[in-house]
Amino acid sequence: MRLDIFAQGLMAIEDKVLDSGELEIIGRLVDASNASLLCKLSDGRQAIYKPIAGERPLWDFPDGNLASREVAAFYLSEVGNFNLVPRTVLREGPFGLGAVQEWIDVSEDEDVIEIAQSEDSQIRKLALFDVVINNADRKFGHILVTSDGVIFGCDHGVSLHEEEKLRTVIWQFTEMELSQTELAQISNLTESIDREYLITLLSETEIDALFARLAKLLQDRRFPSPNPNWPAVPWPPY
Repeated sequence: MRLDIFAQGLMAIEDKVLDSGELEIIGRLVDASNASLLCKLSDGRQAIYKPIAGERPLWDFPDGNLASREVAAFYLSEVGNFNLVPRTVLREGPFGLGAVQEWIDVSEDEDVIEIAQSEDSQIRKLALFDVVINNADRKFGHILVTSDGVIFGCDHGVSLHEEEKLRTVIWQFTEMELSQTELAQISNLTESIDREYLITLLSETEIDALFARLAKLLQDRRFPSPNPNWPAVPWPPY
């Protein structure tokens, strides 16, 4: 991968510690279906490291790898001004190439399920982002709420497929009209995507499908309904 494309594509402030610093493995997220390792960075922060070597093959996502999709989701979140995905980079680690994502401390006092079922503006933004990336696995546990009420989304490895596979616990905005601000956001994203960068992470077919989804959003001007030929909610939902 050309480093100039990589730097241009991320569109984020450089973080040398997360991007290339030492990763000290201190634990594993045992509930994760693929290898997800908790690491300590040299500056004391924590990060999640998901090595490609620890991914289990998925019958419905036979191409590419989950780590690259995680990074692509971060890129689209940044360039699309969603700012929902913690910084995520593709880099070498103790078990080879993988996705490394900054750790977000969540509040134990917040009811994630209640928040996710609300019409909170941040949840609406997350719902729109999931449509953009065709997220097939938006569970309650993939919604992070900080102590100051900021919402992030994580675990985007099963997203950006060329077929319609949206599965989410956030359906309360179905068929609602997109605001002018949201339409402008989608339009700006369409114009800002660096295809040359994305091709290092996704297939040509997946990128074509991404642009088709964006075009459909601009044409329909509303949130989509569930696909009748695909489960609407991931299981288990948490």
